[in-house]
Amino acid sequence: MTLSPSPAAALEKLAVPRLDHIDLVTVKLPFVAPFGTSVYVWTDKEAMLMRLESGGAAAWSECVSDPDPFYFYETNGTARHIIKDFLLPLVEPGMTLGDLEARFRHVRGHGMAKATIENGLLVLIATQSGVPLHALLGRPAKKIMSGISIGLKETPDALLAAVGSAVAKKYHRVKMKIKKGQDVDWVRAVRDRFPDVRLMVDANGDYSLADAPRLRELDAFDLMMVEQPLSYNDIFQHAALQKEMKTAICLDESIHGLDDAAAAISLGACRVINIKQGRVGGLMESMRIARYCADRGVDVWSGGMDETGIGRAVNIHLQTAEGFTLPGDTSETSNYFDEDIAEPPVLLGPDGFIDIPDGPGLGVRVMPDRILKRAVRMERLR
Repeated sequence: MTLSPSPAAALEKLAVPRLDHIDLVTVKLPFVAPFGTSVYVWTDKEAMLMRLESGGAAAWSECVSDPDPFYFYETNGTARHIIKDFLLPLVEPGMTLGDLEARFRHVRGHGMAKATIENGLLVLIATQSGVPLHALLGRPAKKIMSGISIGLKETPDALLAAVGSAVAKKYHRVKMKIKKGQDVDWVRAVRDRFPDVRLMVDANGDYSLADAPRLRELDAFDLMMVEQPLSYNDIFQHAALQKEMKTAICLDESIHGLDDAAAAISLGACRVINIKQGRVGGLMESMRIARYCADRGVDVWSGGMDETGIGRAVNIHLQTAEGFTLPGDTSETSNYFDEDIAEPPVLLGPDGFIDIPDGPGLGVRVMPDRILKRAVRMERLR
């Protein structure tokens, strides 16, 4: 199947607005429950936000980095440094977003920092144009499929209760975290209790190729996919593992841009790709990857980073793009926060779908009183 030219090409021609004010605000929101993976357990979300103001219009974006380097090398501290000292000096009013991307390539890596600026500019342009972000991306509104990510639990009963709650909510896909010593038996318990749920597992790179016999045992449970079983920076060994497994491998941490996705597909390292728009550098590169995968029959979904309502809204709008074929990490706000910094919260409809927020830009209202309540650092850069 060959699709029409990617809308990212149209976005590249958009002009960067004049920026009157640029603010970085770091907030800390406690999670309703700890979120554990094979690499770390987080009890709160420390999110660095960017606010852009131009001609009276304001737009927010969210850096998806963590305060620590346990999931990824970028942190809130490194992203702040790269944004302030290297990326923002490259931004000039009137230049195109395509020219800005080219300038940004001089800075190696740091996709999360780059995405913070690029996404903020796109939201600002949409806000100034009076259109929702998805319309600026060239996509009509649609209902968004829901998916929930369930962190490691202390007991199988706690896991089964969490999955049961997700099934009752009619989530279209349930993801459970696994790690060495907490894998096959736990998956078996879930599958025995919920034989029909669309189930996947995520290892966050906890295994090695020597664990292939153990990972092959997961083939018995009719899983949608096994996400990132091997190292966070590997593609080659995943290709060897995929040849040994019936279950599709999904690459997440290994994909930093279109070149990585192309290499993984060419090598047969995966049959599914998780696009985390922050890690790959922003919305435009995400759309390129999704289009590339769609042209080659590779399923794609939108990964989450436990974002606040700002980043969550960006992911919702992105999923209108062609190529996003599977439910992403898009769940209700209440799974993470008692009180978010943006309204309205993400809610599931009775059919499990999520409505795109109405209004220009992201369609969500950032609540100043909640920002002030949760802020741990505020800085005006311009």
